[in-house]
Amino acid sequence: MTTLKAERRHELDGIDTAALREGANWFIQLAGTANVIWQLSYPPVGHGVVESTGPGALFHDPRRRMRTTIGYIAVTMLGGADERAAYRAATNRSHAPVASPPGARVPYRAFDPALQQWVAACLYRGAEHAYERVHGPLAGPFREEFYRQGMVFGTTLQMPAEAWPATRDDFEAWWSEHLTRLEMDDRTRAYLWRVLRLEYLGRDLPAPLIRWRIRMTGGYLGPQFRELMRMTWTDDDQRRFDRFNRRMAAVQRALPRALREAPLTRPLRDVRKRLAAGRPLF
Repeated sequence: MTTLKAERRHELDGIDTAALREGANWFIQLAGTANVIWQLSYPPVGHGVVESTGPGALFHDPRRRMRTTIGYIAVTMLGGADERAAYRAATNRSHAPVASPPGARVPYRAFDPALQQWVAACLYRGAEHAYERVHGPLAGPFREEFYRQGMVFGTTLQMPAEAWPATRDDFEAWWSEHLTRLEMDDRTRAYLWRVLRLEYLGRDLPAPLIRWRIRMTGGYLGPQFRELMRMTWTDDDQRRFDRFNRRMAAVQRALPRALREAPLTRPLRDVRKRLAAGRPLF
């Protein structure tokens, strides 16, 4: 016998994301590191990730961490109800031990709905930016529907649907207020610079590649987050960033949907294969 809560959960897992799917393109991946920095700029999230030493930690198993992170985005934006339910269960098992020790200066708990809402909001903003870089500003009823469907980034965790602000304008006010709560200590900043320099790969990479990655990430970050990272930004950096994005947007508009969505459809296929074979998602 199913409970009302289980029925509501299944309903949320099965939300139609046809509008949100229009934001599925290569900018999701290009701006991925910037999105991680957004998330970790909220102190409890930052400390929770930096202090994590479990098997899912980036520096412990980078391939697994990257696969599960992009897999989550693929399932939320393109997947179905059963896939979202399975991914939530796997995420819950991974998050269960993630909590701050007693007396921590910055307390955190991975199951905290407020922290999950912040992560979901960052993922939503990333999808919105990806859409707008290719198609232009969201407007009218489609803007509201795109936003409403974006709650799936949180409801596929444990965020209650009612926590998602009612309208896109309400969300903007919520987001602006939360931006005032952001701060970054030296430990979190050092961790994120290591991520930026791809140190988790454990090998030397060409310096021009690292410089390009830092410049691209800096552009997607925006001024407030660049300041938190103490990242320099010049007019020339902005010109190069804008030029790259204009060209990439033109490429995205010219691509058929299958190629435009490829950064997400490939990991979604992996999720489906794992589920079909009974293999762990994480």
